[in-house]
Amino acid sequence: MPDAKTLLTRFLKWRYKHISNKTFVHIMSLVVGFLAGLVAVTLKNTTYFIQSLLEKGIVFSENQLYFILPIIGLALVFLYVKYIHKKPIQHAISSIIFALSKKGGLLKVKNIYAPLITAPLTVGFGGSVGLLGPAVKSGSAISSNLSRLFHLDTKTRSLLVACASAGAISSIFQSPIAAIIFAVEVFTLDLTMLSMLPLLLASISGVLTSYFFLGNEVLFSFSLSEGFQLEDTFFYILLGVGTAFSSIYFTKMYFAIFDFFKRFKSPKYKLLVGGIAIGIMLYAIPPLYGEGFGFINNLLDGDHLKALGKTPFDAHIHNIWVVIALLFGITIFKAIAMTTTFAAGGAGGIFIPTMVMGSALGNVVAKVINNLGLGFSVSESNFTLIGMAGLIAGVIHAPLTAIFLIAEITGGYQLFVPLMITASISYLITKNALDYTIYTKELAKIGAVLTHNKDQMVLTLLEMDDVIEKNFKSVHPEMTLGQMLHESVSKSKRNIFPVLNEEEKLIGIIVLDDIREFMFDTELYNSTYVKNLMHAPPEHVFYGSDTMKQVMQKFQDSGAWNLPVIQEGKYMGFISKSKLLTAYRRKLITHTR
Repeated sequence: MPDAKTLLTRFLKWRYKHISNKTFVHIMSLVVGFLAGLVAVTLKNTTYFIQSLLEKGIVFSENQLYFILPIIGLALVFLYVKYIHKKPIQHAISSIIFALSKKGGLLKVKNIYAPLITAPLTVGFGGSVGLLGPAVKSGSAISSNLSRLFHLDTKTRSLLVACASAGAISSIFQSPIAAIIFAVEVFTLDLTMLSMLPLLLASISGVLTSYFFLGNEVLFSFSLSEGFQLEDTFFYILLGVGTAFSSIYFTKMYFAIFDFFKRFKSPKYKLLVGGIAIGIMLYAIPPLYGEGFGFINNLLDGDHLKALGKTPFDAHIHNIWVVIALLFGITIFKAIAMTTTFAAGGAGGIFIPTMVMGSALGNVVAKVINNLGLGFSVSESNFTLIGMAGLIAGVIHAPLTAIFLIAEITGGYQLFVPLMITASISYLITKNALDYTIYTKELAKIGAVLTHNKDQMVLTLLEMDDVIEKNFKSVHPEMTLGQMLHESVSKSKRNIFPVLNEEEKLIGIIVLDDIREFMFDTELYNSTYVKNLMHAPPEHVFYGSDTMKQVMQKFQDSGAWNLPVIQEGKYMGFISKSKLLTAYRRKLITHTR
């Protein structure tokens, strides 16, 4: 009986003969969308099962002991990571962007199942993070490994990874249009007819999977009762400014907390400190527990008492300004609780916490307007929705995703104008204040951020290893001119010679033009040394720290045609401008055809 490898080979031969590449990509996009949707459904059901088990079986919530659950969840994740996964958990979306920009869209097999274990344990036990990121990562890993199995090229593999993200988002939110836009905005995919149809098929496949397993269950039980009122325009502008500053706070707080946790060298200390901090926050502000969809739904229903739950401030809860303060506290502390969960070793996503924070802020703004006594009255549910869009646009730098997502999941298409006002203002202010997002800051340091700018995109996709040349004959500073000519120049096809010391460190270079005038003067062969002829290179390229954009800039600034590459202080080779431009041109052709 033929083995799996033989069967795969037979299938690939049959596929090449009978199915065109275009048709196969469409089929794969449907399959990937279905599998990503299945992952999303599995994550949701597993997480909700854990939550219901803890609430009904252990009855922690009735005894107000639920705040100890996050540290248990984090401990379980820690044990899994230490003994099974054996590598730190990476941020889902950031790791996908890195894979697309630097690894040709390749993701390891363990990325398929790891999020399905760590995310439910984190969120089910009360970690203040979301499930979208893990669903996207697991779906993308499935897509990547299927693409590798069927020998698809890098460009097609990257497209199918984006299709997986669309399928996962479409399944979780049942919003197929926003799912496509997310793939385009966050993964900077070119929206052409070649990419549009696979994304559309994957998105449809994902949402149908959700309907099949979950039925017509809606994420937010909301029906629009009040449309856009022209006189509310100023308040939507105000909300846009408020969500922009909240987005900046959210992003800066994220990196500040991670910097704080770097002080703890042991993961055990991070887990202990993080778990205790989350528990304290949950005790004071119960809605910080888990994802927070119930909190959003209660606000949309106008029931802020149910949204806030039982708090230490219940004696004063009937004072509307106490309610406003508590809701504003959620706006402040959701970012802290979310990041603390990550920094303590938890797994999850930032997208849904962003929505929770935005919903609280939008509701706060509406309540303040309605209770100032100035005669203004706005829809609190509408502001709750639009606050979510403002935070998504600002935190993730994805305004179109924010607009269409909120419109789709609520059916609130009548709110398109205020959604556009708030989301665009939030995005513009945040984008001007921060060039990076939570997803991209660390990637920007290593030149791995994807962009819709074609030149920048191609430079990001270029690998330095592909353009480094090592066929240069090195010379020693104590060599005589005669030794250099006989041992290096006569045996080299290059006109540049790196001068290395005994530790293989570059101390200078010699260009053939430097010695051309006297290289045949035999009287100088024994009296002239390399150290007297060498000079410093016009610039250095530092392997591992310089991005390809910086390399290109160094060529432009120095006017050189060859630059030496240094790795950890030692000479590695040269990059030539001609080879760099050739590689650039080939990569540009590959990714724009």
